[in-house]
Amino acid sequence: MKDKNYRLSIRIALRYLFAPKSHNAVNVISAIAMAGVAVAAMAMVCIMSVFNGFSDLASARLSIIDPELRLSPREGKVIENADSVIAELSSIPQIANALPVIQEQALAVYGDVQLPVTIKGVPPEYNRASSIDKAIIDGEFRSPDNLGDYATLSVGASIRLGARPSQYEPLAIHVPKRMGRYNPANPMASFRSDSLLVSGVYEIDQPEYDKDFIIIPIEAARRLLDYTTHASSIEVSLRYGTNAQDAKDIIRQAIGDRFMISDRQEQQQESFRMINIEKWVTLLMLAFILVIASFNIISTLSMLIIEKRESTAIMRSLGANDGLVKRIFFFEGWMISVTGGIIGIIIGVALVLAQQWGGFIKLGGDASQMSIHEYPVRLAIPDLAIILAIITAIGFVTGAIALMRRQR
Repeated sequence: MKDKNYRLSIRIALRYLFAPKSHNAVNVISAIAMAGVAVAAMAMVCIMSVFNGFSDLASARLSIIDPELRLSPREGKVIENADSVIAELSSIPQIANALPVIQEQALAVYGDVQLPVTIKGVPPEYNRASSIDKAIIDGEFRSPDNLGDYATLSVGASIRLGARPSQYEPLAIHVPKRMGRYNPANPMASFRSDSLLVSGVYEIDQPEYDKDFIIIPIEAARRLLDYTTHASSIEVSLRYGTNAQDAKDIIRQAIGDRFMISDRQEQQQESFRMINIEKWVTLLMLAFILVIASFNIISTLSMLIIEKRESTAIMRSLGANDGLVKRIFFFEGWMISVTGGIIGIIIGVALVLAQQWGGFIKLGGDASQMSIHEYPVRLAIPDLAIILAIITAIGFVTGAIALMRRQR
């Protein structure tokens, strides 16, 4: 009997929703209320898809220079016997390459210009294990040869130092000695120095790598820092088709928990955390706008309750109880909210797919200086489910408020 009453309430609520009202103002306000929810839902779909697009763009940029997996020491600054660890990793079938890397702060001097930089020492085969060659915009990535060692500069370091690929003017790198005392009478005696030729300049559109980064041979980095088989980290590239999470588990089984193992997103955790925080804060703000838009639904229901007094009186005379009448207006408010939300989601999905396939909304600025020209978007089904859940919850609240007004 209870189920039958619920079905009857829903049927009557559907009739009230789509049937023309005797007062045109009720139709107009109902349409405005539904449109307000639809616009808010559409905005939620579009904005969340844009954040997904920028997250994917950041992930694509990471693949140029960040390794698929990175092993770093749990304690201390360096891995003391990196070569033996690499030998262990090389025996794992899922691993294509395991390379030692040294990263440290240094002072670069080119001509009369000085610049604090981050140096990254890499093995000669680094360009085969990474995508650094794709990021070169001037010159090339070169391994050490009979002419000496070569440095590959980030675009920011190149501009600020005024350095370009050259076989004549060397780039000097100075690093404080790890051991020994500082001599104020001869400060330069407290530094180790080396000279390299600039072979290339790269750009990957990531400020942390484009600003003041210099890639040098790992042997030069070890000489500067007085290391032998040490490494700041070990960068691992996987064979095609290998899942990074599965590879992490396999590595842990092989070498234990001696090292922290991070994938690309974990290596740039702060960047992705900021994108996610902005995404969910924006969703919260749009949900608040949706709540405000739902106030129109309450006004619509108030007018509908007044208009349907005769109808509810007839239903009471036919045996309808107060619960059935209350549920009618409860479902009416919920249906207006959900119907508007579904319409908005459908329109939002259509717009996102159109942007994804056609790219009709362009980014502002000088197109020649930009790596992408359209707003990146990606539709995510979980986002749609979250938006629909928010709309449904707001619809229930709206219906409950209408029920309380009916009680008065």
